[in-house]
Amino acid sequence: MSDGDTLKVKDSQGNEFNVRFACVDAPEIPHSKKERESKTASDRNQFAWGAKAQERLQQLVQQAGDRVKLTVTDSDRYGRKVAEVRLPNGTFVQEVLVREGLALVYRPYLNKCPSRDIIQQAEAQAKQQQRGVWSDAKFVKPWEYRSLYKK
Repeated sequence: MSDGDTLKVKDSQGNEFNVRFACVDAPEIPHSKKERESKTASDRNQFAWGAKAQERLQQLVQQAGDRVKLTVTDSDRYGRKVAEVRLPNGTFVQEVLVREGLALVYRPYLNKCPSRDIIQQAEAQAKQQQRGVWSDAKFVKPWEYRSLYKK
C-alpha cells in the first residue's frame, strides 16, 4: 500500500503490480525526506489527510484477509493498472473512502469509471454531512495541491 488510492497486489500466479484506484483521488502523503519534515501548513494538512486515507485503506484490505477483486478499466502513464477495487464481500473500496471523506471524485477520468454514479452519490453525501476533508475548510484538493505545491 503506497497511499490512499494505490495498492500493490499479487495475482494468482504470484506476479506483483501496482493498482491505481479508478474514479478517485486521495490526499497526498509525503514521498521524500523534505516532504516528511515540511512545516508548511499546506503540506501538513495534505499529509495528515493522506495518512488517514492510507490507514483506512490498509484497515479495509486487512479486514478482508488482504484479498481484493479488481475490475481493470485502464492503465496510467506510470504503467499501473487503473481499477475499481472491491473486497471479497463486494464492498467497493473507492465508495467507502469517498463516503468517509477520505478520497474525492476525480472528474478527469470519470468517463472510465463504470461505477461513477455510486462514487458521485457517495461524494455528495460526504459533502452534505461534512465528513473527512469536507469538514476542513483549509483542505486543498489533491490535484490542486500537486499543481500548486509539487513543483
